Amino acid sequence: MDDEDDLSLLDIEQELESPLDKIEPLTTESVVAKPDPEVILALLTNPQPQQRMLAARAFSDIEDARAIPHLIRLLTDTCPLVRVSAAYGLGRNPSSEAVSPLIAQLNNDWNGYVRKGVVWALGNCRDRRSLAPLADALRTDISAVRLWAASALAQMAEVGYEAVIGAMPPLIEALVQDPVAAVRSNSAWAIGQLCRELPSNVVYATAIDALIEAFAEDQDLGVREDAKASLLGVGDPRGLQLIETLEQEGWF
Repeated sequence: MDDEDDLSLLDIEQELESPLDKIEPLTTESVVAKPDPEVILALLTNPQPQQRMLAARAFSDIEDARAIPHLIRLLTDTCPLVRVSAAYGLGRNPSSEAVSPLIAQLNNDWNGYVRKGVVWALGNCRDRRSLAPLADALRTDISAVRLWAASALAQMAEVGYEAVIGAMPPLIEALVQDPVAAVRSNSAWAIGQLCRELPSNVVYATAIDALIEAFAEDQDLGVREDAKASLLGVGDPRGLQLIETLEQEGWF
């Protein structure tokens, strides 16, 4: 990705926030306090970028399938604020029709904030087609996008067994070697979510091994706590025994 949207624009505290955190509530000064969907739908095609942005933002709170084709079109708007608002709107109004356009925008958009919103939306779409682009984002994108790609991959738990199996390798890789602790933490959480959907097979065992290693050896306390929480949530006997042993020995 281009240098202009690397970590210099996105500090760690910002990365920990939800993609919706920076969207201020709509007020009477912006559109309306409780927007009328009919009015907002019309504004999605307004020639003024500010109006298109406010309308797309409104669909972060409104669920209305009629907005989906308009939001898909706005993913390629010339204004990045409109594009990111459209991505958030599609995250609140997920659709199988939006998956391919979202993937295309993830691959082509120069703006890290837009890509961050897109990976969130792709996760919410819970579609098998999202697996490969989300895995690639987790491996290669800037840290803010990697952070949300890890969380989005947890949604593969609702897609099916093959998707869960496919999501594990990039998450384990990120948990073991990503340089940003917040990305490792989100990966630990996502692995825990996916492990609940797996039988006791080699993929499950490898994932538990990675969580155990992170709990015992990661240099960041937050990562260790998230790995521990995942092990406790899964209830794996081997992980539970290790947690008990290490805590009894005063490691933590």
